[in-house]
Amino acid sequence: MISAVVLAAGEAKRMREPKLLMPFGQATIIESTLDSLLASGVDEIVLVLGAEAERIGLAAGSRPVRLVLNPDYRAGMATSIVAGVQAASRGAGWIMIALGDQPLIEPETYRRIIEVCEDCDKGIVVPVRGGRRGNPVVFLHTYRHELLKLKGDIGGREVVAQHPGDVLEVAVDSAGVLADIDDWVDYTRYSRS
Repeated sequence: MISAVVLAAGEAKRMREPKLLMPFGQATIIESTLDSLLASGVDEIVLVLGAEAERIGLAAGSRPVRLVLNPDYRAGMATSIVAGVQAASRGAGWIMIALGDQPLIEPETYRRIIEVCEDCDKGIVVPVRGGRRGNPVVFLHTYRHELLKLKGDIGGREVVAQHPGDVLEVAVDSAGVLADIDDWVDYTRYSRS
């Protein structure tokens, strides 16, 4: 079982408006991200909310996702990872940390990563495109305790860095694993793709 924790709690300070609610194709950024994950076959999606929680939660609509509020979102990304991992099913064999602002990742890319996890002798799976590591990063359940100890404005990369011998890099065709929307330049470039 793979539980996808989608980080959607940030304040989007560089955009100066709720970027996850901005139009992207026929939907919004967060809707596009959730729809790709749902189409990929993950067993569970935990959507971690913070800034604009009510509006982003409403954007999730009737999609089968678990909404989790992170009241400490201003303290950094690690608080959202902790909130999401705590809410993920205990029976999950793998925990995927996905970013809400990566709408260009196709369901096929998520599926490729999931398939690798199903028959993997490593505990951390990271997609790679053109020699660069991207997102989402997937952790075997044995890393749950380390993810729950994260603090500050860091993601799961700290756990990855501490266990280089347990990382499997998976080559993917999608540039979407490297494309998160942080500012207006990103939004303009990727929304025209």
